[in-house]
Amino acid sequence: MTHLTPAPESVLPSGDTRRARRAATRRTRATLAGAAVAASVALGATLLTGFASTMPASAAEPADISITPAMAVQFSATSPTLAAAAAGAQTLTDITDAAESALAQGQGALDAAEVVVGEVAASDLELEGSTRVDTSSLRAALDELAGSDVLPLLLLPDLTQAVTDAAADVTAKASALSDRLDAAEKKAAEEAAEARRKAEEEAKRQAAEAAAAAAAAANTPAGAQATAQQMSAEKYGWGAGQFSCLVSLWQKESGWNYQAYNSSSGATGIPQSLPGSKMASAGADWQTNATTQIAWGLDYISRAYGTPCAAWGHSQAVNWY
Repeated sequence: MTHLTPAPESVLPSGDTRRARRAATRRTRATLAGAAVAASVALGATLLTGFASTMPASAAEPADISITPAMAVQFSATSPTLAAAAAGAQTLTDITDAAESALAQGQGALDAAEVVVGEVAASDLELEGSTRVDTSSLRAALDELAGSDVLPLLLLPDLTQAVTDAAADVTAKASALSDRLDAAEKKAAEEAAEARRKAEEEAKRQAAEAAAAAAAAANTPAGAQATAQQMSAEKYGWGAGQFSCLVSLWQKESGWNYQAYNSSSGATGIPQSLPGSKMASAGADWQTNATTQIAWGLDYISRAYGTPCAAWGHSQAVNWY
């Protein structure tokens, strides 16, 4: 008689249930060889009366009795699968090997389904449709095949086929769920990449706007004076007195206008560089950037006069510097 182990109610088995099933599977595999011996004796003594059969030489040795096509006629009424096996002249060893393979296949399908369901849960992605794999039919088939201490071998072909079919179904469902997860992960990655790209573009846009605003502010007379005061103090150590002279000097020369141009002499910019192209040594943007003009002008004053007040005194004396 076949002893059935009740299947858990959850879609995927718990750890304790899986361990119990594996233990039962190992017990079943260990008894299959012994069951094959017992079945071969029974076949020779009773079921196969009137057919050509050979008893095993020793009941301690595994049986390898062929189920002949003639036996299929007697078995077909109770087991179509066994009749098909008989038509192919399978041995009892073939049948037990197939059962062991089905047990491994079924457990592997359960394990694979559990992995996929766990990956879906861990991904935190929203997948359309169900994110579960129904393994109830497979677990029931496995319980029936692996849950007995002694299983009549004549039932094995049908039970083996049931496990094989159910395992294939679970494998297909798990594979489909895995494909959906892959598609969802790919979509999420693409959306994240697009979000990063947009964020980077926005950051660049804001930085450009900030730079433009800063440049525009620095190009005003007030902004230019603030820049000059900071640069003269940090780079040359000139204090408020020297800066006062600088303010007066460049107010007279250009009104602190970076676009100032003397049409008579060609003097250009806030420091009235002559010619204006000299300021290129401080930066290629000398025509549009007050800060570049100021950097050149302070360097010129330092080299030519030492301090802004000396330059201012010279300008007051001769009307140029």
